Amino acid sequence: MNILVTGSNGQLGTHMRLLAPQSRHTWFFTDVAELDITSRESVSNFVNNNNIELVVNCAAYTNVDRAESEEELALRINGEAVGNLAEAMKKVDGTLIHISTDYVFGGNRNNTPCREDEPSNPTGAYGRTKLAGEQAATKCHHLIFRTAWLYSEYGKNFVLTMLNLTATKPELKVVFDQVGTPTYAGDLAHAIFSIVEEESFRNHEGIFHFSNEGVCSWFDFTKEIARQSGHNGCNIQPCHSDEFPSPVKRPAYSVLDKTKYKQTFNKTIPYWTDSLTTCINNISRQ
Repeated sequence: MNILVTGSNGQLGTHMRLLAPQSRHTWFFTDVAELDITSRESVSNFVNNNNIELVVNCAAYTNVDRAESEEELALRINGEAVGNLAEAMKKVDGTLIHISTDYVFGGNRNNTPCREDEPSNPTGAYGRTKLAGEQAATKCHHLIFRTAWLYSEYGKNFVLTMLNLTATKPELKVVFDQVGTPTYAGDLAHAIFSIVEEESFRNHEGIFHFSNEGVCSWFDFTKEIARQSGHNGCNIQPCHSDEFPSPVKRPAYSVLDKTKYKQTFNKTIPYWTDSLTTCINNISRQ
């Protein structure tokens, strides 16, 4: 089977690339320089020329704040491009595995984890464009994985930022009134890779939630990053979200219910602090 991974220079795409040598399938990794997924013709040609049967779409516009002023661009990447991939897969009777986000819910919940079948209600441009992508993905056989608070050893993310700040700043303020679950990109990549290798994607369709197990605030997350990395000289203090004004209203409680994924694919998910340890250990060895 020939598989295309888009957005392969990002956090998730990089981890997919690291797993590919273990596969019995043939993988093609592209980023925008190799394949412009906003071009229907380019996508169709790539799929046909390389006999692609499965696409794992890791490409996305992810700047949540900037999306408020660049919604048209965000929609082109997060929505319309997904439609191009889905259309190409439909023509070859293939499958699209697409990555989405907790931002499709918008927050303001009663502290209960979000299930896949609950109504979406995005409160910002990023969430709206990602919801459009979910809808576009349904044009073909599809699996949509919603995730949250993604981090890794690569690119720009919260863990790498806080490793730097806790090492260099005497004091930090971090919000404690936004609660969710960190997700290690390596764990999500492994989950997708397993589904591909076992070919269990052929028997299932729809939306699945995936994040690490457990719950924390951004403040708790930062404290654990500092503790595990030995950055004890930084005084980390909790603060309210309104002390850091943003053009986007971020979810106050954004925990995903992973029951459907675990039961459907008979898998377990690591606890968030254990995965953070894996990531920090890998960074220390780089």
